[in-house]
Amino acid sequence: MYLSKGNILALALGSLASAITSSPLAAIPAPADGPQFSVSFSKARTAQPIDGRIFVLLSTDPSQEPRMQIDLSVKTQIVFGVDVDGLAPGQPVAVTSGNAVGYPVRHLQDLPPGEYYVQGVLHRYETFHRSDGHTVKLPMDRGEGQHWNIAPGNLYSTPQKVTLGTGSTPIPILLDQEIAPIEAPKDTKYIRHIKIQSALLTKFWGRPMYIGAAILVPEGFDEHPQAHFPVMVFEDHFVHDFDGFRTEPPDANLKPDYSERFHIPGYNRIQQEEAYNFYKQWTAPNFPRYLVVKLQHANPYYDDSYAVNSANLGPYGDAIETELIPAMEKQFRGIGQGWARFLYGGSTGGWESIAVQMFYPDHYNGAFIACPDPIDFRAYTHVNIYDETNAFYHEGPHTRVAQPGMRNYLGQTLVSIEAINQYELALGSHSRSGEQFDIWQVVYSPVGADGYPAPIFNKETGQIDHDVAAYWKEHYDLGEILRRDWATLGPKLRGKLHIYCGSADNYFLNDAVYLVEDFLKTTTNPPYDGEVKYGDRAEHCWNGDPALPNYLSRLHYNTQYLPKILDRIEKTAPAGADLKSWRY
Repeated sequence: MYLSKGNILALALGSLASAITSSPLAAIPAPADGPQFSVSFSKARTAQPIDGRIFVLLSTDPSQEPRMQIDLSVKTQIVFGVDVDGLAPGQPVAVTSGNAVGYPVRHLQDLPPGEYYVQGVLHRYETFHRSDGHTVKLPMDRGEGQHWNIAPGNLYSTPQKVTLGTGSTPIPILLDQEIAPIEAPKDTKYIRHIKIQSALLTKFWGRPMYIGAAILVPEGFDEHPQAHFPVMVFEDHFVHDFDGFRTEPPDANLKPDYSERFHIPGYNRIQQEEAYNFYKQWTAPNFPRYLVVKLQHANPYYDDSYAVNSANLGPYGDAIETELIPAMEKQFRGIGQGWARFLYGGSTGGWESIAVQMFYPDHYNGAFIACPDPIDFRAYTHVNIYDETNAFYHEGPHTRVAQPGMRNYLGQTLVSIEAINQYELALGSHSRSGEQFDIWQVVYSPVGADGYPAPIFNKETGQIDHDVAAYWKEHYDLGEILRRDWATLGPKLRGKLHIYCGSADNYFLNDAVYLVEDFLKTTTNPPYDGEVKYGDRAEHCWNGDPALPNYLSRLHYNTQYLPKILDRIEKTAPAGADLKSWRY
């Protein structure tokens, strides 16, 4: 889900208030239909035309650059977006009420007069000639995890202070700066990396495509070359490197922050303490030795692929399972058999864990599935995409009620589904926002006539396309697939599914879990022999520990399920299996 992507922003610039300057354009009046902007870049940046999306960002908060202040919270500042094709150096792009899509202000003409800090960004797109015959323009990830505001190569301007009034002169914005490349992570004693060119994905996308992983290797890995190890795939969003592991005590000079999510002061120090405690546990004598693998599969639409094959992203599932995992196990001495592989993760990683276990049932011996993205589309967050006609509203004969998109721990609505999709529409047309509802549409939908994903609903009106919903049901509704295919799938999944979710999940993800549980707990041929548990009043992303609050248990993924995994290995490993070389 959405908030998991925030960790990559640590790669961004620090305090940027000093970059804001006063503009000589202050007090330029705006026309009756709203202010206008004229955005361009110079040959000093590039002599080549650029495809992409122009953002005009406006903020009343000088503490940071406007590009760092756009989000789904009530504190968000304002963004307007316009697509550009073949934009040449020096060629101005008019951003007006007639062509710009905005959030949270929908139209420039609705922007209140006053003083703003204004900034422009050009998010670059690349042209892909796919093997399915479609040509599409998309923003390939460049090592930042699909964040337009810090993506290397994107052009941007220095913020300027302007006063918007009632005149008609367009305000010029010159994109005279470029976001620098991000340095690739380096190997250490415990954290190693692998990156391969995928033949499957290269063929689909029509250009070289790479996938990789950050691997946490056990203590004594280099000193025990004869040892081969079980593999734990920690499904997650994009991370720049393996996180949550720290070989040094917490930084004594760390300035404590405040976690709005968990309502806890100094959560950054707690994270460092837990990461250091994990290191001490990882290196302790007699601790089981295994590999923890974090996949790197950022792509032209999102920070990960959802680890399955799809019409719009291509064969990411097969590329991971038949190219990356075997290469990783060969290089880092994985046991290389299904009984010795496990999956776990939360949110997006939770959906991936159950989906990969289902779609590749013999490849893994168990999935620990925390707060998964909707696993039954009768509860697509808060929407039944089959029975309802509108994703934004519950509709009756004479009234309608807005669908909540996110709630806090008290049940108060923080943002509506309609507002989330307005946000995404401002950031990108054709599912190119790099955000949550768009990536679900990318993964689950068929390809539309224009080569981009077929919309599950209209982002302006919320009207659901039930033909697309039928495609989703057949291919990616995990609850439906379990019910439909249990006779053949059930024997391969017996004892492998372990699902955990808070009853107060912020994104209503528990609703879909209830529906899947209803089937699992009543099926007997064969019984599923797993578990489904709920954290009473627990928010996103509760992962199954009843003894600890979620702000701590979410930091324990790599050890929390270990007792159950070891027990499963003992009970299911085939005769003659290697149960000793990795227990040094």
